[in-house]
Amino acid sequence: MADRKIALVTGAGRGLGRSMAQHLTSAGVAVVGTCHRSERPADSDDLVFCRLDATRTDTYPEFVDTVRQTLHDRFGTQTLDHLVNNAGIGTYAPYDRTTPEQFDELVGINLRAPFFLTQALLPLINDGGRVLNVTTALTRGVVPGMSAYAATKGAIEVLTRYQAVELADRGIRVNTLMGGAVLTDFGGGMMRSPQVQELAAHTIAQGRIAEPDDITAAVPAILSDGFQWATGSIIDLSGGQSL
Repeated sequence: MADRKIALVTGAGRGLGRSMAQHLTSAGVAVVGTCHRSERPADSDDLVFCRLDATRTDTYPEFVDTVRQTLHDRFGTQTLDHLVNNAGIGTYAPYDRTTPEQFDELVGINLRAPFFLTQALLPLINDGGRVLNVTTALTRGVVPGMSAYAATKGAIEVLTRYQAVELADRGIRVNTLMGGAVLTDFGGGMMRSPQVQELAAHTIAQGRIAEPDDITAAVPAILSDGFQWATGSIIDLSGGQSL
């Protein structure tokens, strides 16, 4: 295991996170995934899960201890090479009807969690490691009803640039993956509606919404040495959405 890379992927139990984890393990990267739901996915030789309620920043020290012990027990090390801050939620709410509770939930999961979880995990991330945050093409093109969600992701893009500068002394590269409309359960499954898919497709240069693999298959490459000169960047995998 000494030469094998290890990534921690948040929200790896389902959706894009699960697909990211599968592509990473297929590329020879071991993965520690986080899950929050009551049913924990099954571990494998290359993928092990740890529970995390991303909204509970007070539990992060305990979570870091769990990750450290898991790395030792399963992979014979106590450090990570990559962190993928994938976990997030989307809420559809017209601007004039967005509630403080909806706003706070979005900020808590989409911004506060990756801000402080990355901070907490820094002692476990090797010098020269990678951090990959996740944003959305909705920071570039406006879809009414997604203002609070897009605002949290716009903040992630800014945070990424600051992390890239402030972690550069350790050789840690920090980038953002920009996704777009994709066929997952995002936003309560609204992307599974044929009407929503048709409307979204008209805004995408490729003429259709993405399948998860269209986005996640690139993650091993983004974390590899082939992208070693990229930091503070937004890597656009939206299919040309809202160009």
